[in-house]
Amino acid sequence: MGYLHGFIPWIVSGVVSSFDWRWGAAGGLVSGLLLLLQDRRRGVGLDALILEISTVVYFVVVGTVAVARPDSALADHTDVVSFGWLAATAWGTLAIRRPFTLGIARRQTPREYWDMPEFIRVNNHITTAWGAGFTFIGVSLAVCGALDAPAWVGIATHVAGLVGPAVFTKVYPTRAQARLLAQAPVTATASP
Repeated sequence: MGYLHGFIPWIVSGVVSSFDWRWGAAGGLVSGLLLLLQDRRRGVGLDALILEISTVVYFVVVGTVAVARPDSALADHTDVVSFGWLAATAWGTLAIRRPFTLGIARRQTPREYWDMPEFIRVNNHITTAWGAGFTFIGVSLAVCGALDAPAWVGIATHVAGLVGPAVFTKVYPTRAQARLLAQAPVTATASP
């Protein structure tokens, strides 16, 4: 559930934007700030809040444009831009070798595993899955917009691009751990 927590501002923005994109940006920003402050008060480190920080920055930028130029062409493309932003966040954290899921995973994993190459590799794969999902949605929505595709295509794109990484995030760490345990050398105990 920790991975989904960071998406709440995006959901709020998506729902409220159906009325007015300025209010959607404001709703995303307010909910993002509240979640960020709540996590900081609970002592959550900044490394576990990369998605939340990126989210707040996005809504500050989009909110500024929305208020300054409510008739901006951006209003019609916030869906594509938002998933582009999320994709850039995921790919950017991989590029600097600090996958955004690493801090989240550390909140759920004992400290002795944090520096293990396997732990970092699992988070690289999970962040890659999210980056691919965000990229898929952003590109697909851009194509849907250009082709004036029916709304159900965009909805299906969202579902596929989010459910795939969510399932991967749930299943992959357990499988990776099982594979690692299966590879561990078995020490036999001698009988007296």
